[in-house]
Amino acid sequence: MSLQFHRAVETMELWIANSDGFSFVISFERTTGPGFHGRPGYVASWRPLYETKGAIKISGSPFKTFGEAEEACNRMLEHLSAE
Repeated sequence: MSLQFHRAVETMELWIANSDGFSFVISFERTTGPGFHGRPGYVASWRPLYETKGAIKISGSPFKTFGEAEEACNRMLEHLSAE
């Protein structure tokens, strides 16, 4: 089982994927300019899909590459699905 991320907003670096009742988001943050501001890198987070709980940042964020963030999301999904 591997998450299939797709770009959520054309004008922003924001990708989403859903699986097994969980929603995952990867966003790119930078210190200046348009988009999300924070420590530079790819921030990964998750939350239950059908609950109104806030998102939980995945440990290790921000990641240097999109691939690292995607891999962290897939590992988190495996962990959550095993519970």
